[in-house]
Amino acid sequence: MLNTNSEYLRPEIMDMLRAFNCEEEEFTHYFSYSGGKFLNVIEYDGNFYDFEDDFNPVDDVEYRRYAKRFAKLAFYRVLSPKFGNLPWGALTGIRPTKLAYAELSAGRDFKPLFAKMCVAEENTALVQRIIQTQGSLHSGGKSLYVGIPFCPSKCDYCSFITAPISKTGQYVEDYVSALVKELYSVALIVADVRSVYVGGGTPFVLSQEQLARIYAAINAICPGVAEYTVEAGRPDVFTQEKLKLSREFGVNRICVNPQSFNDKTLRAIGRLHTAEQTFAAYAMAKDFGFDINVDLIAGLADENCADFKSSLDAAISLNPANITVHTLSLKSGAKLKESVKRLHIDQISQMIALSRTQLTAAGYFPYYLYRQKYQAGGLENVGWCKPGKPCVYNIDVMEELGDNIAVGSGAISKRVFGQENRIERYAAPKDIPTYLAKVDQIISNRIQFFK
Repeated sequence: MLNTNSEYLRPEIMDMLRAFNCEEEEFTHYFSYSGGKFLNVIEYDGNFYDFEDDFNPVDDVEYRRYAKRFAKLAFYRVLSPKFGNLPWGALTGIRPTKLAYAELSAGRDFKPLFAKMCVAEENTALVQRIIQTQGSLHSGGKSLYVGIPFCPSKCDYCSFITAPISKTGQYVEDYVSALVKELYSVALIVADVRSVYVGGGTPFVLSQEQLARIYAAINAICPGVAEYTVEAGRPDVFTQEKLKLSREFGVNRICVNPQSFNDKTLRAIGRLHTAEQTFAAYAMAKDFGFDINVDLIAGLADENCADFKSSLDAAISLNPANITVHTLSLKSGAKLKESVKRLHIDQISQMIALSRTQLTAAGYFPYYLYRQKYQAGGLENVGWCKPGKPCVYNIDVMEELGDNIAVGSGAISKRVFGQENRIERYAAPKDIPTYLAKVDQIISNRIQFFK
């Protein structure tokens, strides 16, 4: 229970309390600001703590930003001695790199701020490496996202709107038609996109004919786009025909997402494929000359560090252009949330540390990073790439560098107003029947949104 005299600070403080799993405990908080001094007073467990931080904000936007930052830091200073340090300290946001860039654009080194916010030195160094890898790609550009919310089965860690296609098959044809209609409706908006990303779900669960209709619409509205990615997904839906079709329509990046190369783990999380099928799917995709991304998740199904190392070794042995390492997140709406009471945080932290060491040794560079709520150990997801092989879409979207035009159920379009340091969002309904019933209104709303 949090009592505070500043309600606009409540969401930020609650994020900090959740990070320490003590949001049900009782806290009283008093905040004030005067003469360049931010004061936070906290009563907790029979003790009083007060913290004063100096900063002279230039406007109300900066004032509110620093008020939130110092409030979170005050609670971190109270709770970390009791519960232990967090790898990202008092930073609870999704995009630590964005904060670093903001400091750099203001003419300040970001490292002192990260130190003040108690970020672990190795994570500050990771952010520095990502900034170096992004380089000129951080200039930003428009992107197009095409969402396909169908999968062969529902993984137990998944909280997305996807459902087994065996239960949603009756909607697929209508969905493809609605998606094509949406794509043609954004023709003028996407004229200058620099990347296209077809995600899911598992796009390759669609038939070859259905994929062809979607690809044709994409090519009609943004022909010759430089980067064209399809999150093909699970190995058990790969076919030579779908890969050939994708290549013919200009797709040049494919995601093969095993999450683990351990068959026992795959069965436990609800996957319908084996590690052997992953190797076969990868070989098929490689034959067509795609740049390939392989996804892994640290912390699945009681895996230990040796289990994860085995998967990491397998992924590295394939030598893909990208390897993305996710930290397991216990999300609301996921089956896993109902059955798992405690994650083995120390093991998962070791897995993430191991991935950094081994991927660096194998010639990969970190190129984007994001965090999620309820992520094990307060850790992160990191995309790693071979030199010259970063996924531009991931950089643009994760760093929020340019407009993202998103079509499909649950798709969230974004407009980025860089000069105003502001982002606006428009989300389509997640429920597929609702999306189908409202697609014309969605099209109209999006046109107004980007007008």
